[in-house]
Amino acid sequence: MTVLVYEDFGTGRHREASLIRHALGSVHDEELVAGLAGGVGFMYFVFEYEGRLPILTIVAQSHPEPWVQVALGRLGVPYEATRAMNPRWGRVRAALDGGQPAFCVVDRSSLPWHAADPDAEMTGTDPYTVVIAGYDGDDLLVEDGAPTPYRIGREEFGAAWTAHRKGRHQLIVPTGPAEGEPDVDGALASTVTHLTGAVLGNAFDVNFGFTGMEKLAAELRDATTRTGWERRFGGSPEALRAGTGRLYACLEEEWTAPGATRPLYADFLDRVGRPEAAGLFRESAGHWAELAMLGRDADPQADAEERRALFDACAEHVDRCLELEREAVRALEK
Repeated sequence: MTVLVYEDFGTGRHREASLIRHALGSVHDEELVAGLAGGVGFMYFVFEYEGRLPILTIVAQSHPEPWVQVALGRLGVPYEATRAMNPRWGRVRAALDGGQPAFCVVDRSSLPWHAADPDAEMTGTDPYTVVIAGYDGDDLLVEDGAPTPYRIGREEFGAAWTAHRKGRHQLIVPTGPAEGEPDVDGALASTVTHLTGAVLGNAFDVNFGFTGMEKLAAELRDATTRTGWERRFGGSPEALRAGTGRLYACLEEEWTAPGATRPLYADFLDRVGRPEAAGLFRESAGHWAELAMLGRDADPQADAEERRALFDACAEHVDRCLELEREAVRALEK
C-alpha cells in the first residue's frame, strides 16, 4: 500500500521554505513562508580543530530559531512538536494515514543520498529538516529538495533520525489548517532584532547580525593576528581554497537561498508592502553575490599581494552590505 500526502516536490530558491510550502499543500508562496520564518540574518564563525583546516561558517538566513516551527506559528498553523528516546513510528504512520506530513530533524550526512561528512566533530550537530511525505510498505518517501521523494527503509531513516544528537527524534506534525492571518509584523520585528540586537544573549552575540558583519570585515582586513584571514587562510593553497570555497557555499548554497537569501526576502517585503526596504535588501544581495563570486573564483596559488587585494575587496563588499542593510532596517522600523 502506498500513501503520499502531497505531490509537489523539489526546491524553489530555499530548500526548507519549499519543504514547508509543499507540506502545507502549496497554498502559500515560497517568499511568504521564508519571510515569516524570519527571512534574513547573519552569523559568522570560524571553527578550528587540531590537525584540520579552519572551517568557515556563515549563515545568511534567520538563525538559530527553527524555521519549521516559526513559520507554522506565524502562519497560524497548529502543530504538534515532540522528542522521544526512540523513533515514534506509530505517530508517523498515524499522521500520514490522516493526511498530515511529518517533519523530522536528522543528521544530514547519515542520509544515503548525501555524502558522508568529512568533519567528524561536526556530524550530527546542525539540525537538518526533511519531510516524511508518505510510505510504500516498509519504505518511507522523504522530501529533501529533489523533484521526487527519496525512498528509504524505515530502519535506515531511523539511524539518521537518531544520529542528530541535539534534537534526537524530533517530530513536527501540522494538526490543522491555518487559523487567522499571517503574523507579518512579528516576522519583521524578528528580522530587525536578529540583525541589530542580542540573538543568543551571551558573548557569542558578537558573531551575529551587524556586529557579525563588522567582525567579518575586520578579520578579512587583519593581516597580522591569528584571527585574521591572512594567518587563518593564507598559509597554504589548501587553506585558501578551504576559506574562499566556503565563502561561496555559505552565501549561495548552504542554509540560504542564492544571494545570501536577500533576493527572496526582498520579494517577501514587496509582497507585504515594504518596497523601500525591499529595494535596499535587493541591492545588498548584489554585493553578497559579488562576494561569493570572489570566493568561488579565487586562485589558491595567490601570493601575499594578491591575497591582500582579494581580502580587501571582500571586506569592501561586506562594508557596503552593512550600510545598505542598516538603512533597510531603519526603513522597516518606520
